[in-house]
Amino acid sequence: MNGGVDYLVAEEEINLTRGPSGLGFNIVGGTDQQYVSNDSGIYVSRIKENGAAALDGRLQEGDKILSVNGQDLRNLLHQDAVDLFRNAGYAVSLRVQHRLQVQNGPIGHRSEGEPSGIPTALVLLPVFALTVIAAWAFMRYRQQL
Repeated sequence: MNGGVDYLVAEEEINLTRGPSGLGFNIVGGTDQQYVSNDSGIYVSRIKENGAAALDGRLQEGDKILSVNGQDLRNLLHQDAVDLFRNAGYAVSLRVQHRLQVQNGPIGHRSEGEPSGIPTALVLLPVFALTVIAAWAFMRYRQQL
């Protein structure tokens, strides 16, 4: 293991219908304001609650948008990308790259919100028991002196 984080990259075509508040997400990036070092791509910075993207559920914050209605987003200024989204029409097709973190090691069954690793009680109980035994042995030893 190299100590780094491994990622799996997956691409997906997402079709959204523009709602009353637009497509329902904000973007960052572009050649003039790189969001990721050495990458001038366009990324989703925020999904607006109850917007078209949130209702669809597939687009996530941090996703890289590769194209809009087939038009490549590489090497665009940020404002040019914003204009492209604004003028994309009612039905918008996005080519998106998701970056999914890969879990290293065995995968066990854990419910959401359950901590990973050894439960605290399994560590504290033996430590407490050893402390009690040591205190009892010390007291017995002192009585014999």
